[in-house]
Amino acid sequence: MVDLSVVVPAHDARAHLDATLACLRRNASPPIEFVVVDDGSTDGTGEVVETAAERVPGLRLVRSPVNVGLASARNLGLDHARGRYVAFLDADDWLAPGYLPALLDVARRHDVDLVRTDHVQVRGLRRVVHQAPVARRNEVLRPREHVLPSTATTMVDYPYAWAGLVDRERVPDSLLRFDDGLRTAEDRPWVWRLHRHCSSFVVPALTGYFYRRDVPASLTAVVDERQLDFARALGTVLDELTADGEPEAFVEKAARTACAVVAHHLGRSAAMTPRVRTLLCERSRELLARVPAPVLGRVLDALDEPRRALVLGVVDGRSVRLPLRRLTTRRPAGAAH
Repeated sequence: MVDLSVVVPAHDARAHLDATLACLRRNASPPIEFVVVDDGSTDGTGEVVETAAERVPGLRLVRSPVNVGLASARNLGLDHARGRYVAFLDADDWLAPGYLPALLDVARRHDVDLVRTDHVQVRGLRRVVHQAPVARRNEVLRPREHVLPSTATTMVDYPYAWAGLVDRERVPDSLLRFDDGLRTAEDRPWVWRLHRHCSSFVVPALTGYFYRRDVPASLTAVVDERQLDFARALGTVLDELTADGEPEAFVEKAARTACAVVAHHLGRSAAMTPRVRTLLCERSRELLARVPAPVLGRVLDALDEPRRALVLGVVDGRSVRLPLRRLTTRRPAGAAH
């Protein structure tokens, strides 16, 4: 019987696949399966995984004939996953030996909807532990209580789908799945839904996921149109908060994230083509148009001056009358995402 399914989307992942498969072998145990989704690769990724199935217990390959992107590839993996619990691993990352059995043990002991974990960010030989933004460890908590405050970094600012696992018997499939077609920022609507609708989570004192940040081809590094999916992702968050009648404080929290992400992309737009820069401004303007004017005014007022100037540059293109208030230069905690 399978208890834990680990979904591994892989698109042209040959360069790091040997290390990834080695870490799966060091985590293999009878109740764990590994569902690798070959997302339309052209570099032999699928063939390498097929060969590795002989030496990695529980390894299965699922193929997508075309590249469907990270969100849809994860959903395809979920369709084939057989475990009660599900976790994710990106194909260019790796896990410490024994991490998955330890994670599964945490889920069984605490009997919660979600387990959220710390992780290690890797740049070359440098290793830095990044902690989930909640101080209470090994204690069952309510997810909705860790969305706010809007001025601090909270659990919805820690969206990494691979940082933990989800209990599929406790969490409905509608919350577990990603918005099809998103190539980046796919975890933003996902983490908001989980924290709004789930009833329990725990953050254990467990670190064993290694997140590689120095991959030139990674979607976090490229500056093409795929990066602009953040606008659709965060627009979905804002639309769902409004439709569900969530507190204005939740809307302000999401608006702060939206403004910070817009400023981030505008700040590096010099590396984009003119077409992508134009699309960035258009989609950013459409995204911020979803925010009620009083809320947007408060958020802009709280941004530091450089980021405020960047965001106002796109806001000025729409007919919104922002409340007048004195400019400030303070930077809200947790705004840089």
